[in-house]
Amino acid sequence: MSAKPIVQVENVTHVYSRGNVTALDDVSVTINRGEIVGLIGQNGSGKTTLVKHLNSLLKPTKGRVLIDGEDTEKQSVQAMSAKVGYVYQNPNHQLFARTVQDELEFGPRNLKVDEAEIEARREEAIEFFGLEEMRDLHPYRIGFPLRKLVGMASIFTMRPDIFILDEPTTGQDNITTQRVYKLIHRLRENGHTVICVAHDMILLAEVVDRLLVMRDAHLIADDTPRKVFAMREVMESTHLAPPQITQLSLNLKKGKVVLSVDEMLKELKS
Repeated sequence: MSAKPIVQVENVTHVYSRGNVTALDDVSVTINRGEIVGLIGQNGSGKTTLVKHLNSLLKPTKGRVLIDGEDTEKQSVQAMSAKVGYVYQNPNHQLFARTVQDELEFGPRNLKVDEAEIEARREEAIEFFGLEEMRDLHPYRIGFPLRKLVGMASIFTMRPDIFILDEPTTGQDNITTQRVYKLIHRLRENGHTVICVAHDMILLAEVVDRLLVMRDAHLIADDTPRKVFAMREVMESTHLAPPQITQLSLNLKKGKVVLSVDEMLKELKS
């Protein structure tokens, strides 16, 4: 994993003009290339506003955002889509093509990738996400969990440097959740940067390197999941709870923070 920053958020404040609401208040954070970062906080804390600055959907009222050294203030959403892929929580807000295959081809074609490469990317995505049997179906003719995978696959074919996954496991069954885990690990192996906006604490405990915690438009914590979950006051102030196995470990006399059942079993045997 490179130590070179790919995301630099510098003293960013964002005020929504309608209602004069401050959604971000002097937020600064740096994310290095190849990191997997979780972003948590209650609804309205500012986390969605923050990630929408990374692909130019929003511009800072104050401060600046640099993606791979480029100021997003000067970039359009279309230009940034080649570098930052945003997978929406609700795939119905993202999908529009007549077939799954067309959906997977749209992004790279819009980026003017040559047809041979478009075909190669499409087939890789179909194989990886298990979409072969539905390639010719309309995305709205398949169930929600698989439709959400189509949304992820459509960004996968665009090959952005940064993937933003908004609640990637919400509405997923166990099989598709495991595919999401595989996707995140595969992206890491390929050197991509992944930002997971999620309430799924088990996902965050098992896959991310760092947790960013938002509350009332401020970034209040930035550390490993193990350390953040041990910050009782921080977690209580966000009304979010660590995974149950982590809560159990925090209440044991040893006080060692564990993130999974496997870790707990090893700890009990030691």
